[in-house]
Amino acid sequence: MQTPRLTRLRSRALWLLCAGGLLACQLATPAFAKEGESTYALDDLRTFADVFNQIRQGYVEEIDDSTLLQYAIEGMLSGLDPHSVYLTSDAFDDLQTSTSGEFSGLGLEVGMENGLLRVIAPIDGSPAAEAGVQPGDIILKLDNNPLKGMSLSDAVGKMRGPKGSEIELTIGRSGESQPLTLNLTRDVIKVASVRERWLEDGYAYVRVSQFQKSTGDDVAKALEALKKDHELKGVVLDLRNNPGGVLGASVDVAGLFMRGGEVVYTEGRLPNAGQSYGASDEDITNGAPIVVLINRGSASASEIVAGALQDHGRAIIMGTDSFGKGSVQTVMPISETRAVKLTTALYFTPGGRSIQAAGIVPDIRVDRARVTAIGEEGRISEADLIGHLGNGDGEERRKIEASELQSRDNQLYEALTLLKGVNILGMNRSRPTAATLARQARSDDN
Repeated sequence: MQTPRLTRLRSRALWLLCAGGLLACQLATPAFAKEGESTYALDDLRTFADVFNQIRQGYVEEIDDSTLLQYAIEGMLSGLDPHSVYLTSDAFDDLQTSTSGEFSGLGLEVGMENGLLRVIAPIDGSPAAEAGVQPGDIILKLDNNPLKGMSLSDAVGKMRGPKGSEIELTIGRSGESQPLTLNLTRDVIKVASVRERWLEDGYAYVRVSQFQKSTGDDVAKALEALKKDHELKGVVLDLRNNPGGVLGASVDVAGLFMRGGEVVYTEGRLPNAGQSYGASDEDITNGAPIVVLINRGSASASEIVAGALQDHGRAIIMGTDSFGKGSVQTVMPISETRAVKLTTALYFTPGGRSIQAAGIVPDIRVDRARVTAIGEEGRISEADLIGHLGNGDGEERRKIEASELQSRDNQLYEALTLLKGVNILGMNRSRPTAATLARQARSDDN
């Protein structure tokens, strides 16, 4: 028989839950409720109150009501999808820090998948990247403590720490029969989102490692700086192991290579979830050919850029299938220090393709491989002969050591080779693009 005190506590908890549920449903009813449906399931709320009371009363360790309710909220969100999470004060700060570009830790973008912590991509130059952590790795343990069942925010919190502190990662990797153990030293992660250089005269390389608020401006500045040295013949845009970031930055970057047109659109249940984002009218490259490199670590915002340029026929996508993170998360503050990050919509490329769980499929598939050139060792040419004649204009043949790039990064080597071929042949895509056809179809439907 329940004591009066427990009965009062149960009634109070049920009243609070019902009141909160009623308020939430009243707010949501105009958007979601269908005629004839109950605004909330009273039986389920009674069950929740019963479970809450049983845990509060009988769990082996005493847990205060506030902690139990926080666990309930976290569990409710974790049951939705890997990207919907409850952000406590520390997690909220981490989210804001990650878009500004500096924090202390290992330098990993991770996500939960079936209760396992999976690596989306290591950040360039970070301790994780230097130690050889790869996209797709499963982090099994941190300092010999299993992560199975741990929330994403708790796992990220354990990986963060002061500069110089050490941590041991036990990871599972496809193709490896046994878990791997890696010892890492935490460091301050300064995410320089854009790097650039000339691969050869006229052929630019732009690496975007993460989409921060200023990434669009940074890419524009990088290309303008390069163009002061040489005329632009082609660009390799490297989005490999780019876990994404700010949506607006991806729209800005794609727009730098387009003359108007749609970059991405979203669809969801909320009235404002359906949005279309367009490019500016100026192509900073003046139509120079572009190759975009992607791989399994290319996710979210990087997939938006690759998909837009592919659908508009503006770039050739090369590499391997991307990650497939095509959902939109909206951060909804519920206090000054806490928020809910909730999946509210899905991304679609201009051609109408959903990125979610499908990713971007490259136009030309090139797997990362170790390549060794054969057949030329020991051979000599006319220019190697003692006393050879000059070529008449005072210049010797330049020996371009392409084999070094080929052996170091075969995907980048193939991208450069393709750009050269495009320039030599003067190729130009004049056919209607997937984006144009899809836009016309949507217009006809309306």
